[in-house]
Parts: sequence; structure tokens; C-alpha cells
Amino acid sequence: MNIAQLRTFVAVVEHASFSEAARALGLSQPAVTMQVQALEADLGVTLLDRRYRKVEVTEAGRTLLPHARKVMADVESARGELENLSDTVSGRLDIAASTTPGQYVLPRLLGGFLRAFPEVGVTLRVFDTSEVIERVEAGEAHLGMTGAEVPGARVVFEHLGNDDLVMVCPPGHEIATREKVMLADLVDEQFIVRESGSGTRMVAEDVLRRGGVDPAELRVVIELGTNEAVLSAVEGGMGIGIVSTWVAEKAIKLGTVSRVSVPEFPLERPLFLVLPRTTLTRAADALTDYLRREL
Repeated sequence: MNIAQLRTFVAVVEHASFSEAARALGLSQPAVTMQVQALEADLGVTLLDRRYRKVEVTEAGRTLLPHARKVMADVESARGELENLSDTVSGRLDIAASTTPGQYVLPRLLGGFLRAFPEVGVTLRVFDTSEVIERVEAGEAHLGMTGAEVPGARVVFEHLGNDDLVMVCPPGHEIATREKVMLADLVDEQFIVRESGSGTRMVAEDVLRRGGVDPAELRVVIELGTNEAVLSAVEGGMGIGIVSTWVAEKAIKLGTVSRVSVPEFPLERPLFLVLPRTTLTRAADALTDYLRREL
């Protein structure tokens, strides 16, 4: 028994004719007859008596009819609810983001999204890049945003916008006065770096390698968990740091840090939307489209 067979049975009863039911359903009369016969064979009863130019409903047919009509009504009700769902975006969104997009990019954009979709609730949590990817892979976050890709990750990376990294030092540092500094000149300087797994660190180390500097050769005095902490340490005179311009812009203008004139910096790095390889919820799909437009 299937819905098409029940729909055909109801149509024949309501039109009291196989030919009229066929016309109403847009089927051939033999197709209507075959569907009714298949339904009768499946149920093991006769539902309709075919008499000359007349169709009569049997006792079994009268018993089935209200159930068949209820199935049709339920199908239409479900169809209507799904159509309404297509016009309404609601539910809860769990977002995982690395430091820069999580503290600077997304908070500036989510207000507009929530105004457009007031029935959506959002939880935004900040992790390092590796953890963001792990949470999206595990289904613990609907989507994520990072400043770096991780090869082999079981997620989809989509480039959305860019972020610039700058190298900064304390304003009284000797290299702050140089017009041009080469990466090789910095090997003996003290560095403040982000923790292992940070997208900022991954991108910065890649640039150093391409510039002929092994990141392992740097004099790292401390590893810190956020760009703000790195910037504060630079302001405190601990050494040189590499941070996002979103973080450093105000401090550079105030003169609490100085930009180091390295040819490789400022470095433009992409921001990535991190998506699961499964079907997105309606809320996640709506946010993804919103971020694509805004970024």
C-alpha cells in the first residue's frame, strides 16, 4: 500500500468512475485500474465493485475510505507545514570561531543577522583553529570561522573575506626606527607568539619559512592564548608580536606599539567559513548566506 494507491482509490470513490478519476488525476484509465487492483491485492480484499457504467464501494472499501482520506489530509497538512517552514527560519545556532573572527568579525555582523531572523538564537564560542574544526567535524557546532585551513580536515572550507596580520614591537624598540627590516634580521629578537593550533601562528610561521626563517629558531619568550594578550605583552616591552590589524589598529594609532617595517607584512590572510559535510540546518544555511553577502 502506498500514498499514490490510496489517492487513486479516494478519487475513484469520489468521482464514482474510473475514467473521471483518471481525468482528475492526470493518469490513463488503465493506470488507475492497475493502482486500485494493486491496493486490493496488497490488502487482500475487494474495495470496489465494477458494474456497467457504475462503481460501487464494498464494505471493505467503506471501511478503508475514512482512513485513506485521513492519510491524504495528513499528507496535505505535512506539506503545508513544510511550506511554512520554508518561510520561517528559527532554532538555535552553535558557532565555533577562532580568536579574530570570534572576537571581532562575527560580533559585528551577528546583530544584523539576528534582526533579520529574530526567531534564531546564537551561541558563539571562541577556540583555536584546530578546536573549531574538531567541533564542526563532530557536529558540536553548526558552523565555524577560522583564519587558516587545516589540510586533511573532514570539513568544507569556504573563503569569506580577509584579515591583515601586522608585526608590532614596543615603541622604544630599536627596530621601530628602521625604514626596512628583513625577516632574517629578527632571528635574535624576542618574540611573543600565539599558542600552537592558532590560525595566526600557522599563517605567520608559513610566511617566516617562505622568507627563509625557521620558526623553531625564534627566541620565543612566551606563548599566549589571544591576540589581545600578545598585544598587551608587546605594549609591556616583552618583545615582538604578530597580530591581526583588527586588534592592533587602535594601539598603533595611540602609539603604545609600533609597526615593524617588514616587506612581508602587513600580510593578507583569508578568513574561512568552516562547514560540515552534512546538510545545514535552515538557521545555519541562512547565516551562511548572510555572511557571504556581508563579507
